[in-house]
Amino acid sequence: MGGPHDQVSADALDDLVRTSVGEAGLDGQDVVLVIPDGTRSCPLPALVGTLHRHLSPVVRSLTAVIALGTHSYMEPDEIDRLLGVGGAGQPGSMEEAYPGLVVVNHEWADPDMLVEVGTIPAARIRELSEGRLDREAPIVINRRVVEADTAIVVGPVFPHEVVGISGGNKYFIPGIASQEFIDMTHWVGALITSTEIIGTTGITPVRAMINEGAAMIPTRRLALCCVVRSGTGDLEAAAFGTPEDAWAQTAQIAAQTHVEWLDEPMQRVIAVMPTRYEDIWTAAKGGYKTEPAIADGGEVVIYAPHVTEVSEVHHEIYDIGYHCRDYFVKQWSRFEHIHWGVLAHSTHLRGQGTYDADTGQEELRIRVTLATRIPEDVCARINLGYLDPDTVDLEALADEPGTTVIPNAGEVLYRVRPEGDGPVDARTTSSTGSTDVS
Repeated sequence: MGGPHDQVSADALDDLVRTSVGEAGLDGQDVVLVIPDGTRSCPLPALVGTLHRHLSPVVRSLTAVIALGTHSYMEPDEIDRLLGVGGAGQPGSMEEAYPGLVVVNHEWADPDMLVEVGTIPAARIRELSEGRLDREAPIVINRRVVEADTAIVVGPVFPHEVVGISGGNKYFIPGIASQEFIDMTHWVGALITSTEIIGTTGITPVRAMINEGAAMIPTRRLALCCVVRSGTGDLEAAAFGTPEDAWAQTAQIAAQTHVEWLDEPMQRVIAVMPTRYEDIWTAAKGGYKTEPAIADGGEVVIYAPHVTEVSEVHHEIYDIGYHCRDYFVKQWSRFEHIHWGVLAHSTHLRGQGTYDADTGQEELRIRVTLATRIPEDVCARINLGYLDPDTVDLEALADEPGTTVIPNAGEVLYRVRPEGDGPVDARTTSSTGSTDVS
């Protein structure tokens, strides 16, 4: 239901969920909801509340697993805020808000909470990745999901730097998977490059790998996918069905409402990051979403004065810094032991560039600058620029020729309209960037 720039009412959402739950035949089952963490705009209390209202009377047990991937575990108070518990005018406890619902992190660092459900052979990985990778992939998934009767993905879809458009089976992989396959999928996305893949609505090589792995999960998989007006709790669209079908319907809508097409590239962007992005690992989305629309030699400034560190979990980024794809590919023996997800994150933020292995010279298309509480010497060490956030006057910068201030950055993608084209709705699958480091 819904569509580009529509608004789905609470009653309409309730009708969709009630009908869908009734048709799904979930009576007496152990059901797991796979939900996003706090880094996405999403009216999660309304979505989970509606599902809880219709599921709790009929299922045997109901659990919500937060699809962290390899993000930091959420603390109890953060989980309460995520689900609308404990604030002014809100229920005072999780049990009061959602009786019988158990809410847990995806404990990706605990081997006891992970189960191997199958292996994708190396030849199949090579086929799915279009020749970019040639090694087998064990599929290791959260134990609670594997042992449930049915798992229901609950969350929004947005343009995404690794897979094209997020959502659907991505909540299973990387959302509740082990780090090894997360690293593999992210590195394939990095080989294609974020600039090429982001906003793609088709089945990209990364989504093909994710779908293949998710199909090995023995649990029945369903999804409530939605399109959310960025920075709000307003639903533009929602779909319930298999993760593949629900995602496909909402991805097309997200590609229309969450992609801004420009006639000319921007010279300098100030990406103002909301506080839901707590470190550069997540706040880098301000760079991912704007880099494709920045002119050669231009600059993106990640303005996040609340951010104090690059990553709480992935400390390797402090050692390798931020570089273009070819910097790593052409020195693979130096970097192949680093978690590939860390290498991928590095390339996603640094953007397009070249590296000459003979001269050791790296040429980068744009400049990337941090206006955060991360010290200037650390920024220099990780190959990023520094701007004192206390000197930033957003109103003055908005009036400065050649500067574009983007509030609530990180979810809407900016691209330059191909010359001579009329209206553009969405990108399709790209096969560029076929670098093979298998």
